[in-house]
Amino acid sequence: LPVGAQGDLASRTLVLESKRFYLDVKENQRGRFIKIAEISADGRKNQILMTFSTAALFSQNLIQFIDFYRDLDSLDPENLRQGELKSEVMYKDDKKYHMDLKENARGRFLKVSETFTRGYSRFQVFIPADGMGEFQHNLGELIDEYDNGDAEEALSAPQNKHLRIENKNFYFDIKRNQQGRYMSISEVKGNFRNSILVPESGWESFRDVLDDYVKQIKEGD
Repeated sequence: LPVGAQGDLASRTLVLESKRFYLDVKENQRGRFIKIAEISADGRKNQILMTFSTAALFSQNLIQFIDFYRDLDSLDPENLRQGELKSEVMYKDDKKYHMDLKENARGRFLKVSETFTRGYSRFQVFIPADGMGEFQHNLGELIDEYDNGDAEEALSAPQNKHLRIENKNFYFDIKRNQQGRYMSISEVKGNFRNSILVPESGWESFRDVLDDYVKQIKEGD
């Protein structure tokens, strides 16, 4: 459904159990993104934002969660499983997204959390497990219709990586600009963030230098 307001490209409404969900395709100067909003029966609102590249990975992961959920035994309220039934983490730019399939006495649900790597802000929505299929179907259609190349490239590009070394986090992101493909390596500690950009043409040389240092240190020990 096209929406008249500037910056709003499309919107869909889903009713899953006692909740309403809005999937809104929006656009700003940084590109297109999807806002996922959850309105609970008592009127509380939760929402998360995803770029199209993140939404494509989320939709792909969601298919795996749906298949996993279908193979589960029926919920036993007398013997609930603690923790997550299935989990996945996605790292995109300066954000981290958690997908956690869980269960409680009311049923099974997917918790999707958006966390900024700088600071501790966290936003989350809770999708009823029985509604994951309908949710993914609508999200996938919006991505197919409004993707301008970001989602397709994200699914074909190498997945982002994360390392925790001592008390620091390092994020490895593969990106593309007018000059070509490059790797962004970010060091994050609390609110501090520092990044370097390595063009694709230099990846092997970069690796060779690291390999050489590792070899020298091992030989020296």
